[in-house]
Amino acid sequence: MRPSSRYALLAVATVTVVAVAASTSSAARTGHGTYTTPSTRPLRTALVDPFDLNRPDAPAFALTRSAGAQYVRLTVVWSLVAPADPPAGFDASDPASPGYSWRALDATVAAAEAAGLSPILDIVGTPVWAYANHPDGVNAGSPEPAALGAFAQALAGHYDGENGLPLVRVFEVWNEPNLSLNLWPAAASVYRAMVNAVAASVHAVDPSNLVVIGGLDPFSHRKTKKRSWYSVAPLAFMRSLLCVSKGAHPSSTCQQRVDFDVWSHHPYTYGGPFAHARLPDNVELGDLPKMRSVLRAGVRLDHVVSANPVQFWVTEFSWDSSPPRRSAAPLALAARWTAESLYQSWHSGVSLLTWFGLEDQAGSSPYKSGLYFHSGSLDDVRPKPVLTAFRFPFVAYLHRTAVSVWGRDATSDEERVTVQLRHGKKGRWRTVGTIAANSNGIFEAALKLKATKKDWLRAKAAGSGTSLAFSLTVPHHPHIGPWGSN
Repeated sequence: MRPSSRYALLAVATVTVVAVAASTSSAARTGHGTYTTPSTRPLRTALVDPFDLNRPDAPAFALTRSAGAQYVRLTVVWSLVAPADPPAGFDASDPASPGYSWRALDATVAAAEAAGLSPILDIVGTPVWAYANHPDGVNAGSPEPAALGAFAQALAGHYDGENGLPLVRVFEVWNEPNLSLNLWPAAASVYRAMVNAVAASVHAVDPSNLVVIGGLDPFSHRKTKKRSWYSVAPLAFMRSLLCVSKGAHPSSTCQQRVDFDVWSHHPYTYGGPFAHARLPDNVELGDLPKMRSVLRAGVRLDHVVSANPVQFWVTEFSWDSSPPRRSAAPLALAARWTAESLYQSWHSGVSLLTWFGLEDQAGSSPYKSGLYFHSGSLDDVRPKPVLTAFRFPFVAYLHRTAVSVWGRDATSDEERVTVQLRHGKKGRWRTVGTIAANSNGIFEAALKLKATKKDWLRAKAAGSGTSLAFSLTVPHHPHIGPWGSN
């Protein structure tokens, strides 16, 4: 679950939109106004929503798929699937062992598969009998690694595609383990033992299964007299987990190895998609390259065990919008920031981004980051502009002699993308270039054209429709955070 608005007191980082956007396009021009995009990493998308997507609600999964998502992150509460009091002869590694209750999870996973979505199963929630460290007040405790590994083997074996149930390939280990509300003690050594136990079991079922770890809270908080919980700064937690030192040329700090295939993070951000965290070891969107560098160092030093190239994902992120949240980013700004967040993440090495929230929650609920406004029925939900930006992200930035553009078509495949320009808010649209997206649907180019800050650009593609219009005037709203400015 995303952090709450308790982080609103953090200072806002400086927006550096133009500097990041000025990266050189790798697209090749093949004719007058026609460009082609070479092979790049993909940018897959996913949704996580504990209210609408952790139950077998077909309309919710259909809406998720229609938003262009290929994945859905589902919470697997271990304590709800496993028996509260294991019966005699209970074998925790055997999914068929008496005491396991898979029915609710089976229905949810089946609904996701029926909608064409690949589940990411995130394991959380320790049964009482499986604690290594019991909860301490609001702090969550931590599981016995062997017990967690046995459950992971049962989970992966249950969804191995051999017993008439959906085949699941992606398994995540815990949520924000650097936050004591979720894991206590919030120590890298504790989490490393958990990860290695899960990975050994999941890979034993099928070596091609993916183990996702990290999913870190982006902010550090000290324990105080008034606050009994704490969180470890994500880069500090990551360096400890991967045995990597600080500095421009990291070295080994220990010889422990950790077994995983995907590193993930939750880069909630204050001050727009290119902002940096105020504290050096916190990681907001603008700091993702720092996190990627630590990951690369861990791989280079042979501290990471994986049969595949290690991927970098975002498994939770969003912006609240106004309406309905008064202090949040206005709808148009939230939509722009959504497209820019996808661009910034991809530009920083991320190959999958997960949005928090299918629809806004009702009333006084703090969760107002949905792709849709709240409705009494999902059959009647009204989309926000954010939905279009998430499904068909497109950005454009003005330079001296060109306009650099980037996007990903909604079908995530090879399509011809038409880029159009309009002078002012009510001018006529005219085509200024055509870009061939690559096999992952990514398109980018530096369009040689005369433009001004008063111009707007948009993209059109078969199967995608039309992107939102993107202004060449860079807005400046430094005091708005992911959950508003309060």
